[in-house]
Amino acid sequence: MGSWEDFYASHLPPTDFEDNRQLLKQFCEHHIKDENQNIVLVTSGGTIAPLEHNTVRFVDNFSAGSRGSSSAEYFLQNNYAVIFLFRTKSLEPFTRHFSGQQFLDMLEISDNNENSNINVRPDSVDVLLPILTKYKTAQESNRLLYINFTSVSDYLWLLRAACEALAPFERRALLYLAAAVSDFYVPQDDMPKHKIQSGATPKISLQLVPKILKPLVSTWVPNAFVVSFKLETDDSLLIAKSRESLMKYNHKLVIANILQTRRHRVVLVTPTTSEEILMTKEQAHSGLEIEEPIVSEVCKRHEEFLAGAEQ
Repeated sequence: MGSWEDFYASHLPPTDFEDNRQLLKQFCEHHIKDENQNIVLVTSGGTIAPLEHNTVRFVDNFSAGSRGSSSAEYFLQNNYAVIFLFRTKSLEPFTRHFSGQQFLDMLEISDNNENSNINVRPDSVDVLLPILTKYKTAQESNRLLYINFTSVSDYLWLLRAACEALAPFERRALLYLAAAVSDFYVPQDDMPKHKIQSGATPKISLQLVPKILKPLVSTWVPNAFVVSFKLETDDSLLIAKSRESLMKYNHKLVIANILQTRRHRVVLVTPTTSEEILMTKEQAHSGLEIEEPIVSEVCKRHEEFLAGAEQ
C-alpha cells in the first residue's frame, strides 16, 4: 500500500474540484462567524474504483446512503450546519423519503383552459409538508451544503478540501464518516485508456487505498471530534476491531455495526467503553429511525467534548 501523499500525487482531482473547494470555503466562512454554531461533515454512499481512464467498468463499493442521508437530517434538527459529501445518485436528505414514482403519485395536474398547474394531492399534503418545510428551513438558513463524488479519488480529494475548510472551527467541527470507501483501486498508470474489450481476459492488479484517517486526525483537523464507522459480519470481532482502529488513528468514537442487524443495532465504542443502541420492533413500526438516537448521542458527546475544553 502506498502512502496517502503518493495517492494524491498520482491522481488528478475531479474536474469540478476548484468550484467545490470554493463552495466549501464560503460555507465554512459564513458559519464560523457565529461562535455558537457547530458544524458537521457527513460522508455518505459508496465509491467506485475505475478500471479504465474512460470509465465504463469499475469496482463498486455499494452503499445506498441510507445512514448518511438520514443522519444529516437529524444533525440539522440538532442545530448543526451540515456539509453533506455524498455519492452521486445515492440517497439525499429529505428526497430520500420518496421514490420517483411515489413522489409523482403525490402530484396532480389541473387545467383551467389557458394554463396547467401542478398541485399536491390533498391526501399527500400531510406527508410532504413537514419534510418540505424542514428542507426549506435548512436551505433558507444556509445550513446544508451538498457536495457529490463518484470515484474513490474524487472522494479523497474532496474530503481533504472539506477538512481544510473545517480546520478553523477546531473543536466545534464534527466529522461523521459514514461513507463506504473502497479498500482497493487500480493505479492510474496501470489503467487502459479505453474500454476493456469483452473478448479479452483482463488482468487487474488492485492496490490498497491508503488509510486516510491517519492524516485526517493528526494533521488536517487535529482538534475536531472525529467519528468513524466499522462494519463487520462476525460479532465477536466488532469491539476489538473498533478499539484497534481507535488506538491506531486516535480519533474519538467508532460506531460499530453488524451487516445483518445494522438497521436496528449499533454499538458506540471508545477506547474504554461500549454503549449499545438497540431499536425495538415496536419503535421501528412507529417510524423511528435508529439514526435519530445515534445522532442524538453523538451530539451529546460532542457537547461534552466542547465543555471539557472550556474547563
